[in-house]
Amino acid sequence: MSTVAVTAVIEASAVDVWELLTDLPVRVDWLCTVSSTELLTPGPFGPGTAWRETRTRPDGGDQAEEFLVLAAEPPHRLVLASPGTGVDYRITWTLRAVQRRRRGCTAVAVEHLALPTTPYGRVLALLFGGLAARTVEGAIRHDLTALAATVRSTGRATAA
Repeated sequence: MSTVAVTAVIEASAVDVWELLTDLPVRVDWLCTVSSTELLTPGPFGPGTAWRETRTRPDGGDQAEEFLVLAAEPPHRLVLASPGTGVDYRITWTLRAVQRRRRGCTAVAVEHLALPTTPYGRVLALLFGGLAARTVEGAIRHDLTALAATVRSTGRATAA
């Protein structure tokens, strides 16, 4: 099992951050490797919502990943599951209101948990666990920076 946790402060309300986080078509604007999203279930966003994201791999090829909402507590907590090859992933987003330089902001914490489900996944975790964790951490940091920039570009950022 491997866990990566990253926190960033975004100068916007938790409601505004939540809206961008759960607006599936807009995810392509701020997730670093996502080129498209496809909703797989009908209805409003919440537990049971499933979608597919197409990501660009480092070699330039495409890779599809499916996500399922396990828990959605707007605007505070979102838990996603994503099955992988030999490893299942659980991603938890936690949003908490904070004050920063007398502004209302949101601390956004992302926890990415990798759970090996096969002997192959366990071997990969042993061989590449540290490298994979550093890569995931870098991607999460990049995505949080892009999420903050998207909040600013939509005019939702907290005013001074």
